[in-house]
Parts: sequence; C-alpha cells; structure tokens
Amino acid sequence: MLKYDAVIFDLDGTLTDSQSGIFACAEYALKKMGLPVPPEATLRRFLGPPLAESYMKYCGMTEEQAAYATDLYRERYIPIGWKENRVYPRIRALLSALKERGAYLAVATGKPEHTSVDILRYFGLLPYFDAVAGPTPEDLHADKGRLIARVLPKGRRAVMIGDTAGDVKGAQDMGIDSIAALYGYGEDSEVLSQGPMHAVKTTEELCRLLCPDMPEAKGCFVTLEGVDGCGKSTQAKALAERLSQFGYTVRRTREPGGCPIAESIRAIVLAKEDGGMCAETEALLFAAARAQHLKDVILPAVKRGEIVLCDRFVDSSLVYQGIARGLGLEWVREMNRFAFQEGRPDVTLYLRMDHGEALRRRLAVSQPDRIEQAGDTFHAQTEAGFETLYRLEKDRYLAVNAAKPAQEVTEEAFAALFARLLKGGVL
Repeated sequence: MLKYDAVIFDLDGTLTDSQSGIFACAEYALKKMGLPVPPEATLRRFLGPPLAESYMKYCGMTEEQAAYATDLYRERYIPIGWKENRVYPRIRALLSALKERGAYLAVATGKPEHTSVDILRYFGLLPYFDAVAGPTPEDLHADKGRLIARVLPKGRRAVMIGDTAGDVKGAQDMGIDSIAALYGYGEDSEVLSQGPMHAVKTTEELCRLLCPDMPEAKGCFVTLEGVDGCGKSTQAKALAERLSQFGYTVRRTREPGGCPIAESIRAIVLAKEDGGMCAETEALLFAAARAQHLKDVILPAVKRGEIVLCDRFVDSSLVYQGIARGLGLEWVREMNRFAFQEGRPDVTLYLRMDHGEALRRRLAVSQPDRIEQAGDTFHAQTEAGFETLYRLEKDRYLAVNAAKPAQEVTEEAFAALFARLLKGGVL
C-alpha cells in the first residue's frame, strides 16, 4: 500500500535539472548586453526566483535593464533553452510505478504553465500526470500554496515534493505533508528550517519512500551497426547525451575494445601492418576481445540497470569475418557462442548507408585502418551482409537512414530507440 496516493511534484530541481539551460540563457543575455558574466555560484541563485529580480539583485541592473535582459534570455530560451533539461535518474520509473499502483500525480511549479507542459511532453513525462499547475499570463504571481490548491484532489493522502522552502510552506498552507528534495537547487538549511515531514538526498531515497516495492532499474544492451563510415561513433555520442537527458544512466563503449585487454587486442587487429594475419586469426581475436568486454563491462553495467551503447558487436563479426572474409556464419557463431548465449543485444540500431558513400565520408576525416583498406568488393559484401542480418532479425533491428544530416539521424534514431525502451519497460 502506498504511503501517499496523491503525489504533487515541483518541476525544476525535483523532476528535472534545468541548470544548464538557465545558465546558458542567463549568460547569453548578459553577453549581448556587453556585461560581465558572474561566477557559477552567483548564477545558481538564478534558479528559482523571477529572472528580472535576479538580474537586478545579482547583476546590479535597473528595472528597465532587467526587463530587457529578460527579453534577451527568452530569445534563447524559447527555441533552445527549455530543451536543455535533464530528467533526474529513476524519476520516470517512479512515476510509472506510482501510476500503476493507482496514485494521482500532479505538478505544481513556479515555471509558466505552458512551458512546463512543453517540457513534460518533450521528455515523455506528461502522460504520467493528471494535472499541471503553473503561473498563467493572468496569474503571474500565484504562490505555491495556490498552485497546489489547483491540483489537489479531495479525499486522498497527499504530499508535495519540492526543493525549496516555498514548496514546503505551500504544502503546509494546504494542510498536506511535504518531502524536501535535497538533491535539487534549494539551500538545505532553508528548506529544512520549514520543517518538512520528510527529506531525501537522492531520487533513490525518494523512490524507497514513496514506492518501496518498485522494481530495481532495468538495464538494456544496445548496439550500433553498419558499414565503415556510416557514423556510428557520432551517433553513439549523440544518443548517449540524449538518453542521459531523459534520465537514463548510460555506459558508452566500443568493439573491439571497451576494457584494457580488449583495447590491446584492438591495437593488433586494426593495425595498418597486419603481418599477414589470416581471416581465422582475425575472427578469433575479435571473439577473444568480445568475451573479455562482455565479462568486464557490458554484463555488469546491464545488471546495474544501465543502458549500454556499444559501437559494433557480434553482428559485425558475422558480417566482416563470416560473410566478407568467407569464414561462414556458423563458424563465426560458434567462435562467439558466449556472446550469443549471455550477451545478445536487446536492440540494434542499424545505420543504413551505401558503402561507397560511407567510406568516402570516413576517409575525408581520418586515415583508414587495416580493415578499411580492404577494397570496394569487401565493403560491398559488408553492406550486403548487414542487409541480410536486418532482414533476418527485424524484431531486434531498428533501421535508420544514415545518409541524412547527422542531427536528423540522431532525432530519428532516438525516437525509435526511446519508444523501444518504453515498450520493453526500461524506464
């Protein structure tokens, strides 16, 4: 049974960390006005109070200057800044668990209501909430108690969660319990001085308090595959950042490599001078590196509930050594039995691109390694090989057109991956 069946959250500093976006927009306005940017400790004071008030108090502006600075702040915030949020870890899983157990969920925030709804929608959190209350153009000075009143249901055991003294006081004004989110922006001493019913230092503590029987974090093993030069490394970096923004703990790695022993093997198999390495040796070296990588990095991270993003995995061996080198798929599968039994990827993002165009892109920015020097026939075979695997395993593969501009590829890949994670209960 839940301790509270109506849970009201603040937004900034409780559900999401909006610090980077606020800092960037505050700096943007100051620089456009030709004014010095204060140190980070001062910028942190911008988190919470009205912008104009902060500009006057901490930057010595007049009321007129502060109004202009606020307009400049919004010049960047409206198209970009509001997306520079980060959902706190485990928040999505907590919301899901509470909702599954019949809790009423709401947001009461000092951030403008329309912006709050946009943020919750963008980060996939809006469907969990029954109501959202924030200042409207007609109600710019609503205090936290009045905001809570707008979303407070009758006949339920309610609690307000927030990171500021105002959140605690607002809850007290409405006669409900409060939880101080000490992981947020508020000064701990100020928040605690208001006498909250509970205080938590991490979102994990919050989960245990609100929903002690919720499941542990579920991990996921995601691989990126495709021909040389299709942009796997670029997309792995971009996707890792986006997933982190959405509240996931991400471990980015690569093959061959990812741990000390596997990195040593990488230096051998990708060296420009191969010393006459035969296809069988190449395949066995990849398999050896993979076995160590799985044991040392991938399996432990997934068990901890992390999202592992791996640039290449056993599919590459099937394609490069099994098909393009002519060793056969069954031979390669046997050499990688451990990987198939214990480390089969949950999801594979397949970056589809013509092998010729991909290799031209690759060679335009760096020198080719030993495998990239193999010739057009070899690379044509790798493209055909990935297409074959894609047709055989469409349940695991998510195909993305990698010939598009990198940002468009990221958007398409993330949308597909995020939907797959939610479907699989990876929250």
